[in-house]
Amino acid sequence: MASLCFFEWLVLLALALTLGPAAVETRRSLALELLVEAEERWGAGLPGDLPELEPECRRLLAAFAESSAELTKCLGRRARPVRLCQTCHLQYRHLLAQYDNIARAVGNSSESHNCAKSILTSDRLQIVVTLSEFFNETWETANCANCLKNGSEGLSNSTVVFLDLFNKSLTCFEDNLQGQTTYLSPNNYTEVCRNCNETYRMLNDLYNNLQRMNRQGGESGHSAHLCIDVEDAMNITRKLWSRTFNCSLPCSDTVPVIAVSSFILFLPIVFYLSSFLHSKQKKRILILPKRIQSNASLVNIQEKYS
Repeated sequence: MASLCFFEWLVLLALALTLGPAAVETRRSLALELLVEAEERWGAGLPGDLPELEPECRRLLAAFAESSAELTKCLGRRARPVRLCQTCHLQYRHLLAQYDNIARAVGNSSESHNCAKSILTSDRLQIVVTLSEFFNETWETANCANCLKNGSEGLSNSTVVFLDLFNKSLTCFEDNLQGQTTYLSPNNYTEVCRNCNETYRMLNDLYNNLQRMNRQGGESGHSAHLCIDVEDAMNITRKLWSRTFNCSLPCSDTVPVIAVSSFILFLPIVFYLSSFLHSKQKKRILILPKRIQSNASLVNIQEKYS
């Protein structure tokens, strides 16, 4: 029986299972023998079976799979409110390191068993490459580099300051809401607007400054939108301030605008008044013609001085 190939054992097993009721015991014993033989042959590997990954390649693939799962879990949990960049940058860096280990084929010098070739380009689907591209595109779309220091070692100083002001603004909103809901109607948020005006103004000014810095390169060296964490935090705060609390922030350019408008308004009056004061009425000057003296008068004058 041991000389039969694996597929012959499968055929015999099928025939044994189709025997009539008279050969039940024979069928059972033959089926058990065939199953044992099939398990032994399956454990030894099918003839012509593709070679498995080397142990080092399996270790790299398992590490990448674990990093992908950790990053996916972090992105899913921090989707709303958006906290991707500030909480998932360590998982993203770890994923990049694991993919780089596979791409560099660590511990493999033989081209036929190269980890990069076996894991990344051995099939049409290329799951590892597809996952890596998805995470990179998500990270770049979120502009997380604009929240982090160069090298993604942690949050930039400006981002830390912004998030601190953001938390203070939310705390101010919450504290003033708790203090006034007992005495005022739910739609009256006067206390919130008055007591949180300074904190909100500082947060709004800092956000505008970050936008200007980001257009010039900023701390992270990327000139694009701000990272999604900062943008989402500012959008939440502005919606609460303007829509929910119906507060308004005085424009910082109000005084210059009023001064310029007043100057333009009074400019015609000043012009006509100055024209009136400095204008001179032309007076007519009567020029009397000089008469020619007679010859007799000239003779008398000459005799007088002679």
